[in-house]
Amino acid sequence: MTTPAAPAPQKSQGLIPRVYRRFQLASAALESPFLLLVRVYWGWQFAQSGWGRLHNLDRATGFFASLGVPAPGFTCIAISLLEFIGGILLIGGLATRLFGLLLAGDMIVAYLLADHAALKAILSDPGKFYGADPFTFLFASMIALIFGAGRFSADYLIWRRRGC
Repeated sequence: MTTPAAPAPQKSQGLIPRVYRRFQLASAALESPFLLLVRVYWGWQFAQSGWGRLHNLDRATGFFASLGVPAPGFTCIAISLLEFIGGILLIGGLATRLFGLLLAGDMIVAYLLADHAALKAILSDPGKFYGADPFTFLFASMIALIFGAGRFSADYLIWRRRGC
């Protein structure tokens, strides 16, 4: 009967891998503060956008109608409420991934309806795409959807309390 070979002793890491590993750990510690900044800034921008539209419904509804949006009155109120409430929830980090998805969808529709030329230019003229108004809102929404809220959020407190 043979005994299994003992694992080979680990070679000590060189200076560069050790320094790089420390850099990785230090930069990873910035994740939650970064997500907090993104949520607060862009949540505020979404909330202001929705609030502004809610207080100028006639003008906003007219704009939606000019884009050919079905049921522009209802749609304008629904989108304004989504942006206002979604923005507030982003600030607090509550249901972050869900509202990241909803707001990203909102921004994709904004590209489709209000800035279709910029959307079509995503590969041929990327500057036109990322220079369009919906881009930064879409980008922030995608960050919230993909990375979540981070440690400084209601989502984190809820999941931690539930032991998840």
